[in-house]
Amino acid sequence: MVVGQVRSGRTEVVADDAFVLVVGRGPVAAAVAAAWSDAPRRVETLDEVPTTEPQAALAGADVVVLVAHPGDLREVIGRPARERQAEVVAHTQRTLAAARAAKVRHVVVVTSAVVHGAWPERPVVRDGDPLHRGADDQQDGLVGDLLAVEAVVARSGRRRTPLVTVLRPAPIVGAGVDTFVTRHFEAPRLLTVRGATRQWQFVHVDDVASAARFAVEHGLTGALTVGAVDVLEPPQVEAAAGMRRVELAATTAFGTAERLHRVGVLPAPAAELAFVVYPWTVAADRLRAAGWEAQWSSAACLDLLLEGVQGRVAVAGRRLGARDAAALGAAGAAVAVIGTAAVWRQARARRGR
Repeated sequence: MVVGQVRSGRTEVVADDAFVLVVGRGPVAAAVAAAWSDAPRRVETLDEVPTTEPQAALAGADVVVLVAHPGDLREVIGRPARERQAEVVAHTQRTLAAARAAKVRHVVVVTSAVVHGAWPERPVVRDGDPLHRGADDQQDGLVGDLLAVEAVVARSGRRRTPLVTVLRPAPIVGAGVDTFVTRHFEAPRLLTVRGATRQWQFVHVDDVASAARFAVEHGLTGALTVGAVDVLEPPQVEAAAGMRRVELAATTAFGTAERLHRVGVLPAPAAELAFVVYPWTVAADRLRAAGWEAQWSSAACLDLLLEGVQGRVAVAGRRLGARDAAALGAAGAAVAVIGTAAVWRQARARRGR
């Protein structure tokens, strides 16, 4: 038998054959599985819990980590929102029901701090803050998917077993991570909205994984935000990226993005543009109070992100068609299209003087 320690100080006996099961695809799920590679118990992975005999797929698992945020835009774009959200809701329900039936001790669900929303002058996100439902059009993209997952988890969390933890990371960075935030730095200019200050905070995918393991080993339940301790100001980001910014009125930026989404050029709702122009930094209060520390700073994460996107500027003086936008994805495409259009307008204005 394996003896473990939980938050209350009680020793807990775990069967020798118990294992950690990581459910999900993409770089976040891979990092979570790697975080347990040196643990006494073995780690198994599953792309998704099957519809046939789901309980059998979880039999013997002591811990289940459901990675709802894949960190890969290809898992989100290109499919109708209703169909995609129906699938994620059904899968979350199936996973939690199977975990109860299989007597899993602890379930960790990885979503994102985007569920708290982003807007001008947004205060730092705390663990206990309510979720932000936002506008109806926001429900069509990744944010809507994760809010749907969280709604299922909230209903399940009212039960006494299993223990349930929800991790809500800041923008994730790391090998293979591809999100609307990372693609923001592939655009020709850093898009900003007039009158808003966008502070930047990141978290490395390995730190998200370590937070998942830490929460289980210390018996932390409920919602936990996860992020690096430092927050970068816009001039720091611009200097590190070596990119000039383009500043637009909010009505211009969001109005253009909405028109592009309506005609099918952008696969994600315009509302998701908020997450690259408005702040949504997190405090990670409970994790830090319990002794968890991020190994990567926001500055180091930004350096890694910039190395990864080198040579991948998606717009090079040509219009984006639907296929190009799908390759760019979500808010990244909006930044590229809107930012490039603004640069062209400014250039024409200078020539006309």
